[in-house]
Amino acid sequence: SSGINAEWPLRPGEEIIMLTRGMILQKSFIKNIISNSMRHLSSGIDLSGVFPPIVTPFDNDEELYVEKLRYNLSVWKQKPFKGYTVLGSNGEFQYLTIEEKCKIVETVKEEEPLKTIIVGAGHESTKITKTYIQELSKAGGTAALIYTPCFYRGSMTHAAFLRHYLEIADSSPVPIILYNVPGNTALDLPLETIVTLAEHENIIGVKESGGNVVRMGYIAHKTKHLDFQVVAGSAGFMLASYSVGAVGCVAALANVMGDQVCELHDLITTKQDCLDLQHALIAPNTAVTATFGVAGLKFVCDNVGLYGGPSRSPIQPLTTEQKNKLSSIMSEAGVVCK
Repeated sequence: SSGINAEWPLRPGEEIIMLTRGMILQKSFIKNIISNSMRHLSSGIDLSGVFPPIVTPFDNDEELYVEKLRYNLSVWKQKPFKGYTVLGSNGEFQYLTIEEKCKIVETVKEEEPLKTIIVGAGHESTKITKTYIQELSKAGGTAALIYTPCFYRGSMTHAAFLRHYLEIADSSPVPIILYNVPGNTALDLPLETIVTLAEHENIIGVKESGGNVVRMGYIAHKTKHLDFQVVAGSAGFMLASYSVGAVGCVAALANVMGDQVCELHDLITTKQDCLDLQHALIAPNTAVTATFGVAGLKFVCDNVGLYGGPSRSPIQPLTTEQKNKLSSIMSEAGVVCK
């Protein structure tokens, strides 16, 4: 311990060098938080709506299948989506080269030029993340979704996260959305970090995929004076998250049940009875996420008139038993898997 105690967020005018586990957080990395608190500007990007985290099509040789991506988009564009989340967890972004990522974003932009395109541009390295954002924004991304670095988990402190995200936000040509996904990273982006980062004019929101509704409510409350938006990361807890301040949803289930997920969004936001629909979406949502993962989502895509295809290794295809179980769950939700 450095013996230096700091109260976050810092009050305007305070100057401090914070020592945390040997890392130095200089004033230059916090000055934006202080100054932007008085001049937070709207990004013009409205996250209220449904943004499906679209699957990435591969052929049987695990090569990018652009024609099938275009086909899927021809189906999705018939849905009332606010936009798309591209290169997210369900898009197998960790298995893609930067060239492939750019091609995917370019294709989505060509097919849906007027929609908001949120691109997963995160990396474990701050420097590489900044490069990814530059490339993917040129390809057509309108906002960048940045997951929490996690490989060196023990070093990922409040100070480390602040430095990471502030460097990124300062250099990014597009707005930044924080991405808290503890199911994949095995850590939560600290609440104090999110509330502090929300003061930056180029950080416009957070996607919360952990399902902690109390946490989402706290973030919404602490940032309500800012142009900062909370987005639910699953259709399974849309009603609960919206009730505490979330405005939109990035839901894997929207790939295959887009009409129903959009209907739930509309019912909630117009204060109509939606409890039955929310209940009906919980089981299929869990099935294509936590239970059967990307392979399960792609299997359902293949059975509802979309192209799912294989995932890249080492993700394995579903077994016959898993397919039967997933088909049964989807059938109960009104989705027939042939």
